[in-house]
Amino acid sequence: MLKSKNLVHSTKTLLSHPQIEHQQWRGIVKVRLKWVKNRSLDHVIDTETDLKAACLLKDAIKRSPTGFLTSKSFADWQKLLGLTVPVLRFLRRYPTLFEEFPHARYASLPCFRLTGTALLLDSQEQSIYQAHENDTVERLCRVLMMMKSRTVPLQSLHPLRWDLGLPDNFEKVLIPKFPDHFRIVKAPIGVAAIRLVQWRDEFAVSALERSNEGNEKGDAYGQFKKGQTTLAFPMNFPRGYGEQKKVRAWMEEFQKLPYISPYEDSRHIDPNSELMEKRAVGVLHEFLSLTIHKKTKRNYLRSLREELNIPHKFTRLFTRYPGIFYLSLKCKTTTVALKEGYKRGKLVNPHPLVGPREKFYHIMRTGLLYRGKDMNLIRREDILHNNLENRVEDDEEEEEVETDEEYYEETSDVEDECS
Repeated sequence: MLKSKNLVHSTKTLLSHPQIEHQQWRGIVKVRLKWVKNRSLDHVIDTETDLKAACLLKDAIKRSPTGFLTSKSFADWQKLLGLTVPVLRFLRRYPTLFEEFPHARYASLPCFRLTGTALLLDSQEQSIYQAHENDTVERLCRVLMMMKSRTVPLQSLHPLRWDLGLPDNFEKVLIPKFPDHFRIVKAPIGVAAIRLVQWRDEFAVSALERSNEGNEKGDAYGQFKKGQTTLAFPMNFPRGYGEQKKVRAWMEEFQKLPYISPYEDSRHIDPNSELMEKRAVGVLHEFLSLTIHKKTKRNYLRSLREELNIPHKFTRLFTRYPGIFYLSLKCKTTTVALKEGYKRGKLVNPHPLVGPREKFYHIMRTGLLYRGKDMNLIRREDILHNNLENRVEDDEEEEEVETDEEYYEETSDVEDECS
């Protein structure tokens, strides 16, 4: 069986406890908060949108049998890549990564191949994938373990590949290497999907639980393991919200609700209860914790909504809990970030893949600044020995968006304005 019998039993025991049944409905006064723009996180999302597009184009050129792409082949990729400019213009911005040349037969057809610098960076990235392959396998297992059917269609997983740190062509280069973990199957809707072969108890520990393991303050995790079911989410409110009495009282009541692990069976929870809402917050918190940059697009999550067993209007959870999540509207899309993952615009615990990606970004910026000049600006030794300067660190700046006259208002429901 995929699901651990002990885990199912413990979940049923937890949810059948009279105190827990009562706590599914605590009558919490919900507070509607203004959306507050965070300039620091918006800047991260803005720059990494271009970085992600460049990395995906790099992988597409590598996959091409000819070793290059013509402008005709990527003419309709702009929306797919999340760009606000045409792909041809985007590639021409970064000559340190993408070399333009005319087609052998059609001189007016622009073609692009990778520069030596881009190939060197790619080789470093591939080395990190290989060195941390077990980490990648564990991350993918955790994603599948959160799904009701332990299965994810490839068409839903492909857009998340970069966010989850999966290698290019992972279904061909990674999945066949681990037959004890994964299997390619045909989903009920008729598409190819990845299924978890065996449930793994050692992976069924959430990021919130792991972060509390070493927390001596109040021995919260020890009490949790003994059966006291509350674990507090880290909160980082926009400036001024933490001092609001109604907001503080609301969050204290929310934190007192039992914590339901995203890896536990949630079918016994009332779908309209506050407990189910806290469980959904925990699922979104865990999923974002599994991403390399602690963020992803809302639409990517929407394709997994039913499997994750989260509400249809789940976007309102991001705006209702601004101490946990940040919802950004940059780059003509909606991105959600985990606030605890960042401090002053930098990742708190960067994954090893972040290093080569930051190098990639720096070289992109170098190409943008020195277009039309000597392209031999970056020495091979600097790339190999991590001598490239880091991205500028920004102070966190928040700007209140005027949508209401007050900071908050009591409400029985929150409209999902972004759906």
